[in-house]
Amino acid sequence: MKRGDVVLVRIPFVDGGSKRRPALIVQDDRNNRRLMTTIVAAITSNLRNVSQPTQLRIDPSTPEGQDSGLLLPSAVKCENLFTVSGDAIQIIGFLPAMTMTAVDACLKEALGLP
Repeated sequence: MKRGDVVLVRIPFVDGGSKRRPALIVQDDRNNRRLMTTIVAAITSNLRNVSQPTQLRIDPSTPEGQDSGLLLPSAVKCENLFTVSGDAIQIIGFLPAMTMTAVDACLKEALGLP
């Protein structure tokens, strides 16, 4: 697994439950190789808040989204980060470097980084 991979993982809910959903690996590759967990950002097909600077729209019908493995237009929710065990990850696609640059901007906004 590597940064930019779109994966299926069990996303935890605030109430204690979880559901298998897509997510994006945002942790750097050095840590992906050395740690047993990785940091991911949730992906949702609910586009209600995609205009927020912490979310990035991914459309699988576009050249940028065609290799994502997503079935529907979706949003990477950079304000919803969590860690998952590396052995619980199923890779379904990836995002290109240019799109990951846009994800970086959303992460900076979500984390309040300059």
